[in-house]
Amino acid sequence: MNQPNKETKVLKKSKIESYDIAKSDETLHLAVDLAKFIKENRLYQNIQGKEYVNVEGWQYAGSRLGILPIVEHVVNVSTDDEIKYQAKVNLLDLRSEQVVGAGFAICSNREQGKKYYQEFAIASMAQTRAIGKAYRNILAWIIRAAGYEPTPAEEMDYSGNDQAKHAIPTEKKPTMKAAASTAKVAEAPAPAAAETVAEESTSVRYASAKQKEEIIRLLNNPVITRQEKTKMLLNINRFDEERAAQAIEKLKKVIEDREDGQSAAA
Repeated sequence: MNQPNKETKVLKKSKIESYDIAKSDETLHLAVDLAKFIKENRLYQNIQGKEYVNVEGWQYAGSRLGILPIVEHVVNVSTDDEIKYQAKVNLLDLRSEQVVGAGFAICSNREQGKKYYQEFAIASMAQTRAIGKAYRNILAWIIRAAGYEPTPAEEMDYSGNDQAKHAIPTEKKPTMKAAASTAKVAEAPAPAAAETVAEESTSVRYASAKQKEEIIRLLNNPVITRQEKTKMLLNINRFDEERAAQAIEKLKKVIEDREDGQSAAA
């Protein structure tokens, strides 16, 4: 009768203690597991040729070590012309029941790309950033060992399209004219190589500020639920141009269908 209880306890214990941060060999195994998990679930962003892990990836690493985030406070520090929130997150070690780390973060609607964010989205992003910051303070080297940049993606200021533009060579347009004129003087395969570089540099193009503004405008429609708004706003900075365009079309269709349904009901 007691045997099943013992087995259950062992199973529960093994789940919590899957890895120990104090043992380097175990954390290196975690780095391998982490690299696979992040890649398979696309929990990273490619920013100017470097890969930054989203907060979900950091949370996965922490959970495998039995370290979970606890929001201590979210403070409204807004002014008359700015929506601004500050958040603090503590990291709790489930084995020792001790706080082993903390992170502070702020979010403001004055940031690039957040001009039209609603208050709840600003508060939510402050918490998300604080979670990533807290984990970074103690787990940065594990993320680095997994092959990624040791800064949470949410800390990177890539909300607009500016950084993506900087990643594209500024001579791209001029060289197309130059290549045409140069071809008359001498035939050479150089332009083909230039086109290959241009294609690689533009492989990841994040949603433009105009696309984000359109998404936010559509989300403000009364037929869109609060939960739908929150989910999309938390992911809007991860959209590339194609995904943003799909989101806009989907929102328009949802709004049209729901408005038609309301009219029919009336």
